[in-house]
Amino acid sequence: MSDDLPLSEKRSLGRLFLPSLAFSYFATGPIGVLTGLLLIDIGDTFGCNVGVMGQINTVYYLAAVVFGLFMGVLSVRFRHKSLLMVGLLFVGISALGCYLASNFNLMLILYSFSGVGMAMVSPMAISLTGEHLSLEKRGNAIGWIIAGGALSYVIGAPIIGFVAGLGDWRSALLVFIIPISLASLLLAFIGLPSASSSLQPAVSKGTYLEGFKGVLSNRSAFACLVGSSLRSIAFMVVLVYGISFFRQRFLSSMGTASIVMLMAAFLYTLGSLVCGWFVNRFGRKPLTVLTVFLSAIFTIAFTSASDLWLSLALNFLGAWFFGMGASAASSLTLEQVPKFRGTMMSVQSAAINLGSALGTAFGGLAHILFGYEVLGLTLGALGVVAAIVFQILAIDPTRT
Repeated sequence: MSDDLPLSEKRSLGRLFLPSLAFSYFATGPIGVLTGLLLIDIGDTFGCNVGVMGQINTVYYLAAVVFGLFMGVLSVRFRHKSLLMVGLLFVGISALGCYLASNFNLMLILYSFSGVGMAMVSPMAISLTGEHLSLEKRGNAIGWIIAGGALSYVIGAPIIGFVAGLGDWRSALLVFIIPISLASLLLAFIGLPSASSSLQPAVSKGTYLEGFKGVLSNRSAFACLVGSSLRSIAFMVVLVYGISFFRQRFLSSMGTASIVMLMAAFLYTLGSLVCGWFVNRFGRKPLTVLTVFLSAIFTIAFTSASDLWLSLALNFLGAWFFGMGASAASSLTLEQVPKFRGTMMSVQSAAINLGSALGTAFGGLAHILFGYEVLGLTLGALGVVAAIVFQILAIDPTRT
């Protein structure tokens, strides 16, 4: 899987290639919109408070961590398109299972299936850009793919809020989330190449181990994994607990909360897209360090603000820089070990989800014991540490 193939030698791609990847990322997001927007309502259904109900996200991320590591092996052996489509199937099964769940324990288990799906879709979508696109086009493509995930919040928040208002949170699964999963599976089948540029032949166990060794023994690659994990811890303040913060602290209605989620997701989307433009001009590493640092600072600030409008403004700035940081960090990580892109991105997915699991779990504990201010301060501080890790230990191989 050479990184130096000229564009003329790249496999011919159809017009649906990038839309298929972006829509695949989009399909992994709506179930997270559901829990982010309606966590209080889902908790009421099963008799749980926000801190306890939020642990379905902890299990989701733990499942994604375990399967993300397993993907480091599968990505060497199987075609990336096939793995991505199986991941989308898991997302659809999870949505259907959550719709049918009759108690908290079933919801906990079935919701985790979407974590498995995300652990398959996320690294494969970005790995496919490395296989089929030239270096100068990858940053922009990754921006669009990550923006696709954010658009699930821009589009999903008002739709899910509206449908839930007419019925309940289960109605949103039936009317919106399950059909999106099916549509993404169809588009991926039609729009993605049938095989990777390397045809991914059968390989030995030694090659599997070589892939993990190549990633984990590379100091810069390992720094990207640590930084991405810490960055994702801070992001949980916005993603999992942000809407509940506004609903409980400022007594915002569900309609207002859906607008807040829509605006934050829209700014995250724009941040991802703008980052694709900045990557080739200012470099992957400087952009990663700056955006990760700023997103952490605004995370701490918005949970400490006592004024609604100031808190909203700080939250929106945080969402913008989290979008830029996600795109910049993924672009930096993708180039670390070109020979094992599938393994690199799979392990990164596991690292991100580990951070998300820790952020959700410790965030829930901090909320229960101390409130939102401590939640934002402690998790946001780890985002600052992430920026330091990227600055000191990571390098950009494309600029050396």
